[in-house]
Amino acid sequence: METNLCVAGFGGQGVMSLGKFLADATCNSTDKNVTFFPSYGAEQRGGTANCFVVISDDDIGAPLGDVMDDLIVMNGPSLAKFLPTLKKGGNLFINSSIVSDQIDRDDVTLVKAPVTELALEMGNAKVLNVIMLGVYVGFTQVIEPAIVWDTIEHKLASKPKLLPLNKQAFEKGLELGKAQRG
Repeated sequence: METNLCVAGFGGQGVMSLGKFLADATCNSTDKNVTFFPSYGAEQRGGTANCFVVISDDDIGAPLGDVMDDLIVMNGPSLAKFLPTLKKGGNLFINSSIVSDQIDRDDVTLVKAPVTELALEMGNAKVLNVIMLGVYVGFTQVIEPAIVWDTIEHKLASKPKLLPLNKQAFEKGLELGKAQRG
């Protein structure tokens, strides 16, 4: 099994952190091979940002491919740019709080999550990426949620005050992702 994921959005939406959490969790706690490939736009905050994560049972020939199995988009411009790379039968995860564009493909599975809205309701917009990570893990089951949470907890260990909110955000995302599995 090999999964190619692209995560894309504006800088400051936690796109890189989302990809890094997933890659680190998989690399540190499973026997799977992983690559993480970040790409920043002209500015880090407010510019475009995207990353690629490849998770495979076998050796990985290249850090990113031309065709994605899964695509997470946090904004409209990212949808327009990366939707053509999503393979037929792939999974499209959108931040429905921001992305209102019409999805004109019926050959992909659409998973909508209002992660910006949910993060604001929780009191901190910065957890939108952790909610979306939960949605992705809950829907795809690409890796055990406990492994991902352990990685997030480890990465945020120097900021223990952030842990309860991030735990709540991750669990909310898991719930949303599992609910849309059908």
